[in-house]
Amino acid sequence: MSVEFLVLGMLENNVYLISDGTATMVVDPTCKADKIVEALNGRKLDAIILTHRHSDHVGAAKELADKTGATVIASTIDAPMICGDEKLPRDDTRFNPCPVDRMLADGETLKLGGMPWKTIMTPGHTKGSMCLFLDPEHTGTPVGTPVLISGDTLFCGSIGRTDFAGGDLNDMRRSLKRLSSLPDDTVVLPGHNDQTTIGAERRRVFAYYA
Repeated sequence: MSVEFLVLGMLENNVYLISDGTATMVVDPTCKADKIVEALNGRKLDAIILTHRHSDHVGAAKELADKTGATVIASTIDAPMICGDEKLPRDDTRFNPCPVDRMLADGETLKLGGMPWKTIMTPGHTKGSMCLFLDPEHTGTPVGTPVLISGDTLFCGSIGRTDFAGGDLNDMRRSLKRLSSLPDDTVVLPGHNDQTTIGAERRRVFAYYA
């Protein structure tokens, strides 16, 4: 499995391009759909994953889906706001609504190529924030390293804000407790800032918010 990323937008979002050779996915396309398509380098895009509804994570989803025909995937909770069926709160920047083709619930498995990603609902930043976890036997790395796409739930040394509409610190604490049960060597791919591991955040974030 290969993981590439672009840092795009005013908030320096990490836009991930993940492929196992049989399927390719883009995570949280914030802006510049043309640049994302260019980075695909001719690869067919199978899925667009939206970890939550905030504009800096879904801003280019509609344009990217139109350009590639990829399946758009989000949580059952945040999907209605992403597709425009429900109004966004006042504190979120408006974006072009994007139809959601598949909605994920907690514990559901998203199979893309040879990658079975497990959905972990992690409310706290938004009500419908979600993470995706891939067991080590499916990552294709020599040592079998598990991978977590964490969106804006868990960062390197920090967490996503809980003071936006739909945010809740108590929900975030419960979500972090769930993530803390993952193996220490799990590589964390956050929505902003540097890559980290569950083990590193156990000594920082998890200990602080326990």
